Amino acid sequence: MLQAADLTIRLHPEDDVVIARVELAAGTLVAKENVRAAVRIPPGHKIAVRPVAKGAPVHRYHQIIGFATQPIAPGDHVHVHNVAMGDFARDYAFCALAKPTEFFSEKATFLGIRRADGRVATRNYIGILTSVNCSATVARMIADRFRNVSEEFPNVDGVVALTHKTGCGMASDGEATDVLRRTIAGYARHPNFFSSQLVGLGCEANQINMLLSAQGLKKSDKLAAFTIQEKGGTRKAVENGIARVKEMLPEANKVKREPVPASHLMLGLQCGGSDGYSGISANPALGAAVDLLVRNGGTAILSETPEIYGAEHLLTRRAVSREVGEKLIARIRWWEDYTRRNGNEMNNNPSPGNKAGGLTTILEKSLGAVAKGGTTNLVDVYEYAEPVTARGFVYMDTPGYDPVSATGQVAGGANMICFTTGRGSAYGCKPAPSLKLATNTPLFVHQEDDMDFNCGTVIDGTERIPEAGARFFELILKVASGERTKSEQFGYGEDEFAPWTIGATM
Repeated sequence: MLQAADLTIRLHPEDDVVIARVELAAGTLVAKENVRAAVRIPPGHKIAVRPVAKGAPVHRYHQIIGFATQPIAPGDHVHVHNVAMGDFARDYAFCALAKPTEFFSEKATFLGIRRADGRVATRNYIGILTSVNCSATVARMIADRFRNVSEEFPNVDGVVALTHKTGCGMASDGEATDVLRRTIAGYARHPNFFSSQLVGLGCEANQINMLLSAQGLKKSDKLAAFTIQEKGGTRKAVENGIARVKEMLPEANKVKREPVPASHLMLGLQCGGSDGYSGISANPALGAAVDLLVRNGGTAILSETPEIYGAEHLLTRRAVSREVGEKLIARIRWWEDYTRRNGNEMNNNPSPGNKAGGLTTILEKSLGAVAKGGTTNLVDVYEYAEPVTARGFVYMDTPGYDPVSATGQVAGGANMICFTTGRGSAYGCKPAPSLKLATNTPLFVHQEDDMDFNCGTVIDGTERIPEAGARFFELILKVASGERTKSEQFGYGEDEFAPWTIGATM
């Protein structure tokens, strides 16, 4: 365990750098490493402990995080001024680390809501979805009528309008339309919605009937679908939507929570506003909780493909088959082509906030990000918003932008989001509750109204990763049972619905 007196954190005996646990003034002696800080080293940033020649790789986590752009001496601050991205061969070693999962004989439970089809919900919403941006205002008008619905119907978490900015100005078929329809359908059938209604304008590219047909959805007492044009305009469409919600509320309020196995949990794993501590505390602590969930028969979804770039070889080694590993690499190649076509590059990351927090390259960020996925086998790889059917640790291809990424995970079936942050992200994701884990104690204290869990205990030296992971797993069960998260208390989650927009808007 890290001792409170330690000034730095070493992650591997062969690393070229250690991480400053606290701010190191110039001249500070790091006795354990026998080096002095040549300049001020901010907390969470890297200090060199051995010389690195210009052009040579720099190692953290016993992995390459970049290449020296100038000679680096022991005690130097190691960051963007002397380290840059560079390409190098990755050994994918498919399946090399795959091993049988040891499942718990006695499974953990939570208080869930059983649906008629056997699925289990963690929340009980009524959803108002849109096929196109043109129907967004009508959807919000319907939902606004029920802002205080829980006062009369305490077992209903809310009536929520999830709107977006697309649905027209695009082809009526093709990749972009497929992704949008898959996303909307995933929400329409999500277990956290007791019922939903899909509102369109009527003349959009993303026609409702075509959406329903393509996604195998049918109108029913749990799924209504109509357009503003067919109902005769805004007022009549709003009245129709309100009437249907009123009809649904008494039935929705009849739901009861009951003990169910934790195998019904599907977590979407996110990190945003990362810092130099993310890969040391919050991400591996979340990974430890994921291992516990998988051993209980549950599912966890790792995503954000641009933010695993350079660390994908750590995942292919855990693939249960070469086919699964190759599916992941195929998505990496798609992204390399996608960014190239759009005049960008995969190292358009880390963000300014990430760099201020101590992350230098996408390689370094990615190596910390994959720790959210724990250590169990990678059992399958999915495209954006595809229904996740496998149990265990899986991967879904998404952008790194958190709202877009989490939207895809929820469309795939995630009934909870677990979100690590070192800089202080504020986020929610209706209809799935979102838990935020702080990487460091100062952030947890400073932004206490937004943070649900403090992983700074690992940095402070008062808790080990397995202990923090076990403690967080217990919080997951409590929230799945109905305990409200900080973002739910604020009402986050409607504006954060953000389907991935691929291709040109015409």
